[in-house]
Amino acid sequence: MIQKSEAIVLSRFSYSESSIISKCFLKDFGKVSFIIHGAKNKKNFKSSYFQPGNLIEILFYNKPNRSMQTVTKTSFIKQWGSISKDLIKISYVMAMIELTEKCIKDYDVNKELFDQLQESILIIDKKQNQLNLVFWNYQYQLLRILGFKPDFEQSELDMHLLPSPFDGPNSKKIFTDFEKKSVDFNSKYKITNGDRSSISIYLNRCLSIHFEGVDKLKSFEVLKQCLA
Repeated sequence: MIQKSEAIVLSRFSYSESSIISKCFLKDFGKVSFIIHGAKNKKNFKSSYFQPGNLIEILFYNKPNRSMQTVTKTSFIKQWGSISKDLIKISYVMAMIELTEKCIKDYDVNKELFDQLQESILIIDKKQNQLNLVFWNYQYQLLRILGFKPDFEQSELDMHLLPSPFDGPNSKKIFTDFEKKSVDFNSKYKITNGDRSSISIYLNRCLSIHFEGVDKLKSFEVLKQCLA
């Protein structure tokens, strides 16, 4: 059956001399793997659609018994303006994309998380500073949406010690805004080095407890190096 859905490209890799495989987060179907025939052909523009972070609309043959689906038509829903020209923005988007791919299951529909990821990428595309705030908020909202909302009063989780989330002078205010979904990305927050350390360590710890291997994501290490 032919289906259509909005999609965010999560990853891609070579499959043959002419084709690629891409994993996408579909708003109406969850995480789905696609084979894109002829994508490496210089006269074929399909490859340009399947770059991680792209927001596209996919028309595809959906056969539930297959591990990979076949794309019939693709178009851009929106093309990002500044992300591709900014290494820091690319690093943040790749970190969110790889985190999402790691934490969601195939064909597990989650429209709220899809919308949250799309909104976060859009903000990064438009915003010029405090991109860490967007990234932290996405990490927090991902935990919440997937059923692992942080409890700031807990000192341990599943027999793992938790660092204090409020060691920074402004981290409590920031986490409260995350919790209330009231972050004003147009305002400039007071963020000290202590806040950066406290918030990052706490969120990464929560994620690594709930999702095995998150602490080893390559994009997280690249982002860390870019911000050093």
